[in-house]
Amino acid sequence: MTNEKYIRKYPIFTEEMKKDYTILVPTMLPRHFKIMLGILNAYGYKTHLLDNMGQNVINEGLKYVHNDTCYPAQLVIGQMIDALNSGKFDKHKVALMITQTGGGCRASNYIHLLRKALEKAGYGYIPVVSLNFSGLEKESAFKITMPILHRLAYAICYGDLMMDLVNQSKPYEVNAGDSEALADRWTERLTRQMTTGKLSRKTAKQNYRLIIEDFAKIPKQGTPKPKVGIVGEIFVKFSPLGNNNLEDFLVSEGAEVVVPGLLDFCLYTMYNALIDRKLYGYNKKSAIIYKVLLELFASFQQDLINAIKQEGSFNPPMPFKEIPPLAEEVISLGVKMGEGWLLTAEMIELIHEGAQNIVCTQPFGCLPNHIVGKGMMKPIKEKYPKANIVAIDYDSGATKINQENRIKLMLSTAVVTQDKRPMFQK
Repeated sequence: MTNEKYIRKYPIFTEEMKKDYTILVPTMLPRHFKIMLGILNAYGYKTHLLDNMGQNVINEGLKYVHNDTCYPAQLVIGQMIDALNSGKFDKHKVALMITQTGGGCRASNYIHLLRKALEKAGYGYIPVVSLNFSGLEKESAFKITMPILHRLAYAICYGDLMMDLVNQSKPYEVNAGDSEALADRWTERLTRQMTTGKLSRKTAKQNYRLIIEDFAKIPKQGTPKPKVGIVGEIFVKFSPLGNNNLEDFLVSEGAEVVVPGLLDFCLYTMYNALIDRKLYGYNKKSAIIYKVLLELFASFQQDLINAIKQEGSFNPPMPFKEIPPLAEEVISLGVKMGEGWLLTAEMIELIHEGAQNIVCTQPFGCLPNHIVGKGMMKPIKEKYPKANIVAIDYDSGATKINQENRIKLMLSTAVVTQDKRPMFQK
């Protein structure tokens, strides 16, 4: 029988805290998160997206997290403690949010690492909020209801769309900064709409069309640039904090960046429930629920793809239903720790979409990522000889100059097959 005196007690986020506590959220996808946090605010929460970066964040992470732990955990926890130390927040009126996957990845345990770090830093009284869809931390007053989840799904679609359009416009814009500025304006507009207006699929389709038309109007010029895809562990893949502003660096080196979206990762987690049912006979009822959710979210993605195809100026993402068969060319769909088979599939997807030059972001301490990323480079290259893939390690001891030099070497050997004629008229 468990002795209660040995059970560690942590502060819980309560219903009363919703009124005047600010929930601090670490950064990963700023535009996605801004819309998503706006939705949470509309449902009675007070949130703040952290934007502090730099060496202090890394130092705080190393100070309170063991250096054998995943680099993303060091960064996320370091960013939170650095924010608390900044004096910008009332430390007795804040909570911290962190995601939990609920799976075998160590990300499920970040919340416990964060709580231990807070105790060491003297902030043990600050509650930690878990963002998860696995039924963890049930005693917390923070809940993701179906209406919130519905709106978050559209927020992810909007974020993915703008990320794609910025990446396809930025390398060719006549006036530097046009793409980012337009995306910022649409982010503000969508945040207001998602928190005050009625949500409907018809409205979302109209927004897709208007966003795409606005990006198509940006003055562009130039010849095709080599497409460079980015894959890897989800935080380091997306977060400028985690990958040393990789996207900006690639653009500065004359590349067009291609990044598979966040929606694919969400669909991947749902699809895995069906794989579990098939391989291991897991709960039939859960599999049915996930199948319904998978079809619904996939239909949202198809709306987005249809809108891009109809306008005709940009390349749409690959439908998720076409991605699992790509993975099965070289890996089992039962491999699903962390990013699992999806990371492998994304590399093959990028090759099919003409982005055969790929940066695979490898965070230190992420064993699954090294297996399904770096470990799968050889079979992928055997099947696709023109694939030009480089694995880049990201950790507190890796120097930015070394990372960039290795990427430059990859770019120098890139095979550019695009037509050299001008793509745009001035």
